[in-house]
Amino acid sequence: MNDVTGMPESVVVLGGGSEIARALLVRLAGRRLRAVVLAGRDETALAAAARELESLGVPTVATTRFEASDVSDHEDLVRRALDTVASVDLLLVAAGALGSAELEALSPEAVARLVEANFTGPAAAMLAFARVMADHGHGRIVVLSSVAGVRVRRSNFVYGAAKAGLDGFSQGLGDALEGTGVRVTIVRPGFVRTRMTAGVPEAPLATGPEEVADAIVRGLERDAEVVWVPAVFRVLLALASHVPRALWRRIPS
Repeated sequence: MNDVTGMPESVVVLGGGSEIARALLVRLAGRRLRAVVLAGRDETALAAAARELESLGVPTVATTRFEASDVSDHEDLVRRALDTVASVDLLLVAAGALGSAELEALSPEAVARLVEANFTGPAAAMLAFARVMADHGHGRIVVLSSVAGVRVRRSNFVYGAAKAGLDGFSQGLGDALEGTGVRVTIVRPGFVRTRMTAGVPEAPLATGPEEVADAIVRGLERDAEVVWVPAVFRVLLALASHVPRALWRRIPS
């Protein structure tokens, strides 16, 4: 169970090969982390993350398949996770894909895949876990959203729109879970230097996975509902909401 500082003993990660997820788990391993389930589709990345946690002394680490689009498997995923952890103290939702926003490179199928990878698939899995966590009466769901979803820009409009959907779903899920003992924390980073953004021109206020992980830990400690990374985005996006659309679309990507 999460302790008084919000630190979990058991964690399930959707997108277990994520660099942000790995950075966070390294920090939690130094606290009271005892069991981890890494779920994803990149077996090489999952194995590397598992070895890292084992080297840090985490007693129980398991890996399992997670494909966001395979909604029929999500309830089985919950059962597989519970074979390793008696209950889920923390569900970290770190799955996603950046994709393209160039009209020439997009197709209806590509848009559907990106929305499924960033919104509908993770949302469906979150619900499957949330129901079990609510039955157990405790836990926290941490969702990696993005500032790109707060006000969508043309430079990444498909990704941003999908993250906007996930962000809104997470807010509503948090409200629906009120009184169950399960809490939802939404993390809204800006540009993060990871494999996913390799080759993409770096945006202002860029951070690394370690900075995002540190911000999440601070958010857990203070029971935050929303974590902005860096924190100044909270003010900047509040101001951005008042920028007329005609001007917003002219702001350089």
